[in-house]
Amino acid sequence: MPRHSETRRVPYTAEQMFDLVADVGRYSEFLPWVIATRIRANDETEMVADLVVGFKSLRETFTSKVNKDRANRIAVDYLDGPLRYLHNEWHFRAIADGGCEIDFSVDFAFRSRVFESLAGQVFDRALKKMTDSFEARADALYGAGESGASGNSSSSAHSAA
Repeated sequence: MPRHSETRRVPYTAEQMFDLVADVGRYSEFLPWVIATRIRANDETEMVADLVVGFKSLRETFTSKVNKDRANRIAVDYLDGPLRYLHNEWHFRAIADGGCEIDFSVDFAFRSRVFESLAGQVFDRALKKMTDSFEARADALYGAGESGASGNSSSSAHSAA
């Protein structure tokens, strides 16, 4: 069961980063492996969305419920798809220099042990690529920050069977 947690400091406000992460409908524009999105329901505090992810000839659709606490937290819980479960959270905290600190964590398990073992081999690199993509998207939307945000990141990851 892959798990990952990471903390990053970015030169953008908690509101900006919350808006970026909550904008699930645009994920296919910047996240690797996200081919399409469909928002089934969306309001200020909750969203239900489908993501179609793919790599080479593989395609899977995931349905998730997204709970939103504006500018503080986004929690994603898996509803349907090829996984056994998935939970991820984003926490946004304003910091004194005007930027924010982001805590990100994800925990999931595949239904198939074969996929589980394959995922374990590329899991850390794939998640780093995804979190880097969110940071690059923030740079594109809000202007590259001067504090060199990616240099201030720390992460830990592990796989447990």
